[in-house]
Amino acid sequence: MPVSIAVVGAGPSGFYTAAALIKSGQDCQVDIVEALPTPFGLIRGGVAPDHQSTKAVSRAFAKTATHERIAYFGNVHLGRDVSLVELRSIYDAVVLALGAPVDRELALPGGGKAGVYGAAAFVGWYNGHPDFTDLNPNLNVEHVCVIGNGNVALDVARVLVKTPAEMASSDLPDHAAKAIHRAPIREVTVIGRRGPLQAKFTNKELSELNDLMDCVPLVEAKDLPDEVTGRMSDRTHRLAEKNLKTLRGFAQRDVAERRKRLRFLFNARPVEILGGDRVEGLRLERTSLQDERAVGTGEFIDLPCGLVVSAIGYRMAPVEGVPIDAESGVVRSRDGRVEPGLYVVGWAKRGPTGVIGTNKTDGDEVAAQIAQDAGQGGKPGRRALEALLRGRGVRRVTFRDWQRIEAAEIAAASVGAPRRKLVRINDMLEILAKEFSGSQTNEPA
Repeated sequence: MPVSIAVVGAGPSGFYTAAALIKSGQDCQVDIVEALPTPFGLIRGGVAPDHQSTKAVSRAFAKTATHERIAYFGNVHLGRDVSLVELRSIYDAVVLALGAPVDRELALPGGGKAGVYGAAAFVGWYNGHPDFTDLNPNLNVEHVCVIGNGNVALDVARVLVKTPAEMASSDLPDHAAKAIHRAPIREVTVIGRRGPLQAKFTNKELSELNDLMDCVPLVEAKDLPDEVTGRMSDRTHRLAEKNLKTLRGFAQRDVAERRKRLRFLFNARPVEILGGDRVEGLRLERTSLQDERAVGTGEFIDLPCGLVVSAIGYRMAPVEGVPIDAESGVVRSRDGRVEPGLYVVGWAKRGPTGVIGTNKTDGDEVAAQIAQDAGQGGKPGRRALEALLRGRGVRRVTFRDWQRIEAAEIAAASVGAPRRKLVRINDMLEILAKEFSGSQTNEPA
């Protein structure tokens, strides 16, 4: 009897795991369980809409999803439609590929003011994630502060300053495009508590800012070191040298050469959100590095701004029955083994580190672990889940259903754009209901 395996989460780690299980040689049947009707996780809802080449990996995931031993259970929410206890009772193995979808808290005085957002919510909003479509940030501001020195911070800043023409070939959803392109934003400041050598930008994303049509990237030359120093691996040293070279180029740019400005402010840590009910500014303390830690110097800066986006990291969302480490925000496990029959991969295992392909190693490892642990199988798996969902009236979305939704998005796209995203679950399900109704009408009597 095939080993029945449920992979919970249809992002990169989930698809890499499903592919590895099929390639492992063991006799298994794999079901991918996803809360949204749409698959691909951060590929659809996290990767910046103007980075379409990065999203191309979804084509490989689509091939995995259509394998004869794999089934997609979209629109099935763990904890709402089915519990983890139930999944574990009907599958020989359950793999948690839930990612780290929750923002780490910006624990500052004033952090609860209107106009302060975490990157998970803000990025979800401009990527058309159904959970954040109604975020409705007030972009009627001239200055935005983005806290963080990683690629997510760069994504947020870049999307806010690009022109409609630059975004025409993206899948920026209509609601976000209207708000961003009407906004009077003239300046975005990206803030890091440590120095440029400690920033986590990849050089491709940093260098991309040189090509902005209506915005100039800027940094103060005095904030840049003369050379790369400190304890780091050879790879990190090479990256720091590339980034330093790019930043030196920014330092030579003329503030007047474009209408908008994207500034980098290093060695400054946020200490307070200023204003009344809404954010009106950000108070920062200058820092110095001591043993790679940012230590306050007692010198403060107040930056006027009308919007703050915090891109300081992500953590797991609580899941009943799953042990999550309070400090790291990831599932407690032994190299991916959580409990007998329960495993974890991806950001839920490692935290939000690495690139999309980093998740492949997790998939390979957990496939080997399940092959070693699961034996000959014996639990009913798919047929039991199908019966349970039917009994509860859950509208499961199959992968073929998703392809119908995607076809509707592609058909509605404007010239040059890959798709016009549907951003509400009801609208996605309505597409399927209309198609079903039409097929019923057209069937011969």
